[in-house]
Amino acid sequence: MNYLIKILVIIGLISLFYSCEKEGMNSSSDAVLHFSTDTITFDTLFTSIDSPTKNLRVINQTNENVVISSVRLAGGKESGFRINVNGEAANETYNVSIPAKDSIFIFIEATLAKTGKSGPLITEDSIIFRVNNIDQKVRLMAWGQDFVLVKSDLAKSAIWTNDRPYLVYNEMFVDSGMTLTIDPGATVYFHKNAGLKIKGTLKVMGTLEEPVEFKGDRLEPAFNDLPDQWNGIILYSGSHNNRINYAKIKNANIGLQVGTIEHAGFASLELSNTRIENMSWSGIWAMKSKILAYNCIISNVRYYNTALLLGGDYQFYHTTFANYYNKISSGLRTTETLVVSNYIIDNQSGTRLVGEMKGATFGNCIITGNRTNELLVSMDKQGAANYLFDKCLIQIPDTFKLAEPARFVDIIRNVVPRFKNPYKGNFELDTLSVAKDFGKILYAKPYPTDIKHDNRLDDAGPDLGAFERIEKKK
Repeated sequence: MNYLIKILVIIGLISLFYSCEKEGMNSSSDAVLHFSTDTITFDTLFTSIDSPTKNLRVINQTNENVVISSVRLAGGKESGFRINVNGEAANETYNVSIPAKDSIFIFIEATLAKTGKSGPLITEDSIIFRVNNIDQKVRLMAWGQDFVLVKSDLAKSAIWTNDRPYLVYNEMFVDSGMTLTIDPGATVYFHKNAGLKIKGTLKVMGTLEEPVEFKGDRLEPAFNDLPDQWNGIILYSGSHNNRINYAKIKNANIGLQVGTIEHAGFASLELSNTRIENMSWSGIWAMKSKILAYNCIISNVRYYNTALLLGGDYQFYHTTFANYYNKISSGLRTTETLVVSNYIIDNQSGTRLVGEMKGATFGNCIITGNRTNELLVSMDKQGAANYLFDKCLIQIPDTFKLAEPARFVDIIRNVVPRFKNPYKGNFELDTLSVAKDFGKILYAKPYPTDIKHDNRLDDAGPDLGAFERIEKKK
């Protein structure tokens, strides 16, 4: 009997030992970690500004617990990266346990040091994981760009070059009597809620080969066409001789505001060869001001693609107003592509402010979008109401009542313009477009080349909009 008891005790101890061993830690060389990726990449960062946070999933695929004896940055204190393991932010963390068939997350950030160099920067490091005296690593890579920081500046006259990009961190003011000139090829980034406010004069001197770009400072692919990343450019009433040529203004709240209610006088602007796209509120929001625009594209805005309000003097030639905004997450668009009015309703008091619409001429233009009606003309009889649509394609239904037919001369209505790919931002004309050769020579002669420098006067007639279609010769 005693002998049987001893055997049972021994068997029990063996079973207990085996059970504990099975539920214990994996100390063999096959305790290999798996990772959600072998490289964490940041593209593109501004030096001295913290990156967005990225994460790495570390996976234990074995049937036993694994203890990582250390997780460390190979670059240590000199690394441009930071890691957080299980809530502990340190260059090196010890004894990190991962249960069987489980995983943990490591959070990674990067901050690149300023260098004063104009070219792109590349910073590399790696996270080293040591398990059972065996090292595994995940690469860290960051592409960076040094920049000129603009922060709460009241600027005197200045020239911004294309040596390094500019980052406007909150707001940039150009005071009365001062001029900001931006050279060809310059790029201006804006942080969230930042903007450019002009009381003096703005000269944007882009070219076809080297346009000037204005956009948000989030450079991840998910932000490529996301509106409302920055506030926009404001030309105050009293700001004159503004010139914007070959610019790309994108992803703001209001791309370009011309004129302000609270200031006397008007703003004046010559706008040419420019794309304004992917805005939250408005592409162009103009009030009691003066604009001459040609070879421009204003497109894809949540609310008002282009609004010309409270009167003013506006001339738009060979301009494409096209609103195919289709972000379902923010709701269907309910406003017209182009709004022309000599009044505005004050949001605070509810009163109607009436101005003088000295002129609003649209020649050889396209006004279209993905709604049935893309034009609103609304005038108050107390103010002047001069406007003209001449040789334009306008998306209005056949039932649309023209209040003053004489102001709509030889227009095409309720016809699709046949762009190449409007939902991808390509507003060049297809070979079968009715807008081909339909334009008036009178409006084309002052602007004989289109936004791509193609000649408008070499074929049967100028095309409507910013692009001239050049057919290949057989």
